[in-house]
Amino acid sequence: MENEVKITTGFAGGEHVTDGPITTTVANQIAPGLIKNEVDERVIRLKPMATPVDQISRTIGARKCKSMVVEYYSVDTKKSVTKMSDVPEPTGTKHIGDKEIYTITTTDSNVFSVSDTILIPEVNGTKGENMPAPTGLMLYVLEIIDKNHIKAIAINSDDEGAIKGMVPNTQMVRMARAAGELDVLTPQFEALPKKSTNFCQIFKAQVEQSHIMRQSAKEVGWTFSDQEEVAITDMRMCMEKSFIFGSKARIMQGERGDEIMFTGGIWSQAGGAVNYKEGELNHAKLTEIMRKAFTGESAGSSKKILFAGSQLIADLSNLDAQRVIAAKDKVTYWGIDFNEIHSKFGTLLVIFSEVFDQCGHSRDGLIIDPEYLTKYVQQPMKADKIDMKMVGTRNTEAVVITEASCLVLRNPKAHTRIIFRD
Repeated sequence: MENEVKITTGFAGGEHVTDGPITTTVANQIAPGLIKNEVDERVIRLKPMATPVDQISRTIGARKCKSMVVEYYSVDTKKSVTKMSDVPEPTGTKHIGDKEIYTITTTDSNVFSVSDTILIPEVNGTKGENMPAPTGLMLYVLEIIDKNHIKAIAINSDDEGAIKGMVPNTQMVRMARAAGELDVLTPQFEALPKKSTNFCQIFKAQVEQSHIMRQSAKEVGWTFSDQEEVAITDMRMCMEKSFIFGSKARIMQGERGDEIMFTGGIWSQAGGAVNYKEGELNHAKLTEIMRKAFTGESAGSSKKILFAGSQLIADLSNLDAQRVIAAKDKVTYWGIDFNEIHSKFGTLLVIFSEVFDQCGHSRDGLIIDPEYLTKYVQQPMKADKIDMKMVGTRNTEAVVITEASCLVLRNPKAHTRIIFRD
């Protein structure tokens, strides 16, 4: 055949082309793989799922700590509400202005101080200055008898009227203090922070390759640094799981005489919780969740973050938008894309976290207030190069990546778990 090339074997076994040009067809026949396909010029890296908790904690900044045991303090606000546990009893004595003094039994009188005013929302007052419409009954505290009893007078009611309508379990709301013109001092109020602890966990990853492997030519630009990147990505993914669902503990290494510390996750640190069952996640339940996350003891920032499993995300996505609660387009904070859910109570920044699915919480979620999320670092993330040949172990070079850190939720009540119950 015309232009047919001849292939002959050399004395050392090599292939030679005679009587014709070398073409790609001939090259692929004689030396498969010598000519690279264009798609082989680069490696497609499959990135693991995002690590939003770790990302946010790094972006907002970390606090340096000098110990593996982190102690931190949280301060919340004084309680504002208690309940009546018995019917008020008149003392038989009158206050200046001819007001009957009553002894009122409460579930917790320590909520109040002398000169506080108390609102009874469930009972209307019968009179008051410039009162165009009925309002709740207001009391004025004269004395704190003990932890369950106070003496008070009614401000906007006659003695035979609304005050007798108070029954056990009636709600009592602490309001502002009322002082006289000549008063200088008032009962003291101090808040003492509550101490909590968490353990820094030593997270590690190691990348190792032989010196020969490092020196060998590669078909693609796959370097030791690329391996480090993959190792760090996997390490951060595992850290994400520990930061959320880890259990605080410490164990001794008997043979070595040291100990291993395990960090406690923020899932167990959150102080609030909302439960829901199959079919309950509707607009009314979402409104309840928003109310729980942004009001009362949970009050804090007007924007909070919801980390959610895939099924919870799916259930939220199936809710139609409405005027009170509406889902908006994506927004970006801390380098992460979120969807927003707006309500009259506040805004939730919603993101899917695959960690929840992997850890068996696909129907659960965690709402955190980023203002009260703190990362403590005992050892910042670093990479140490070790020549294993120099230490007489093996003919390799290794990079050991290390970080010792933990996450804490200050003001635990500002954070809420969303829990699916069967």
